[in-house]
This record gives sequence, C-alpha cells and structure tokens, in this order.
Amino acid sequence: MASSSDHKATIIDGKAIAQTIRSEIADEVRQLSQKYSKVPGLAVVIVGHRKDSQSYVGMKRKACAEVGIKSFDVDLPEEVPESELISKVHELNANPDVHGILVQLPLPKHINEEKVLSEISLEKDVDGFHPLNIGKLAMKGREPLFHPCTPKGCLELLSRSGISIKGKKAVVVGRSNIVGLPVSLMLLKADATVSIVHSRTPDPERLIREADIIIAAAGQALMIKGSWIKPGAAVIDVGTNAVDDPTKKSGYRLVGDVDFQEACKIAGCITPVPGGVGPMTVAMLLRNTLDGAKRVIEQ
Repeated sequence: MASSSDHKATIIDGKAIAQTIRSEIADEVRQLSQKYSKVPGLAVVIVGHRKDSQSYVGMKRKACAEVGIKSFDVDLPEEVPESELISKVHELNANPDVHGILVQLPLPKHINEEKVLSEISLEKDVDGFHPLNIGKLAMKGREPLFHPCTPKGCLELLSRSGISIKGKKAVVVGRSNIVGLPVSLMLLKADATVSIVHSRTPDPERLIREADIIIAAAGQALMIKGSWIKPGAAVIDVGTNAVDDPTKKSGYRLVGDVDFQEACKIAGCITPVPGGVGPMTVAMLLRNTLDGAKRVIEQ
C-alpha cells in the first residue's frame, strides 16, 4: 500500500467549473434575447466605501457584462438614511427590466439589514436570503424560488465533480445565515446525514473525522488540520482568510479554513483557496438572475 505521503487529493478547479457554467448561461441569455428581445437584469446595490464590498460588487458587475446580463448599478453614500435605501429597493421591485436585486452586505451600522432584505421582492431575491425563501428551504416538499449563491455553488462543485451526496455523512463547519445554515439544509434535502459544528461544539475534530463530505465555512484560518480528515473525504473550503505574508506585495495571502497542504495528503478531493468556491458564488448569482428572468419572460 502506498504511504500517505504519496497520496495527492484531486483539486476541484472552481474557476474552470464556474467558467463552464458562465458559458452555459451566456448561451441561454442569447437564446432569450433572440426569442423574446429581452435580457435578464440584475440590480447591485452598494452602500458606502468598504474596499472588500467594492471589489465584490465590481466582480459581479463585470461577470454580468460577460454573459450578457444587464446590470443596474445603485451606489449610495455611507450615510444614506434607511428609508431612502428601502425606497430604492421598492423602485427596483417595480422595474420590470430588473429580475434580480442584490444588496451587498454588510450594511452600515445605522441600517437594519433584516428590514432591508425583507423588502426585496421574493421573485427578485437572487441572494436567496428572504426569510420566506430560507423558510421554504427548511421545509420538506417545498422549494424556495432561489437558493443562496455560495451554498448552491458548493453543491454544484460536488455534483460536477461526480460526488454523490445521498446517504453520505456531511459535516458543515459554521452556522452563518449566509453559508453554514443554508448549506446544511440543502445537504439535508439531498439526503445526506448532516452535522453542524460551531464555536460551542466540544471536540469538533471527532465529528469532522467521520465526515465523507466537509463544508468548511467557519472563517477561522487553517482551523481544520489534515489529521482531522477521513481518508478519501470531499472537502469544500468556503473560508477566505487573510494571513500576514511579508513575501507578498500586499503583505498578506488568502488561506481557507482547512490546512490545504496537509489535507491534500489525505482527502479524496478538495477546493483550493482562492480559486475554489469564490468564482462559483458569482456564477450562481448569474444563474439565479437568469432563472428569475426566465420565470417572467417565458410566462
């Protein structure tokens, strides 16, 4: 038998898979445009000047242009009153050319995130965060209009890598509303046996070691060691953590929640950071926008 040092996990190339999905979307957008002379529209709302938010929004707008989705840009100042942001959302709800509305989080402290998100029309909630969409996701026999983008991207990576979920033991590390909670609900719907590990879980290693599928979304750099991983497990690393690295021009580099070097010696397959889940999140946002548009245009 080969020693573990010879083993090399299959790298799941999120960038390549996302590119394939984007070209599939571009084809469908072209067909819609030819048949109905209409294209999907996505409104991206950003409040304030957070560098990370601005770079995410820039990526989303650029991706829209690439696949032929019309992007509606709404840039509001940091100090915008909550009521003004909400009336902007209402305006977009009423605009028939807008099929998806995305409000970039986090919002400034003086704005109630929950209130703003619940004002987005259910049919345009391409982020999938409306309480009704999450509620339907949690219920057997119901389907939300949209699944949240990052969790949807995680499952898409598994399915396009030929990894079946049914009957597998899945462990989700993290319980955020954006990733941990919805991805565990989606795995449950796909017939996995799901455990959620979080900051109050005693002995997380014991649970993680039993997992056939690990979704790491805790936001803790290199928290999951190679020795915690069951041989042959599928590892989807959602973490994006900056760690100091004086050799880099920026002074830092990005790492996941999983110790990639170590995990590669044991896992069956694993996503890298960067270049794993990140590109998929944007691809799923485009997919949701297209699906929302098709529901309206093809009626």
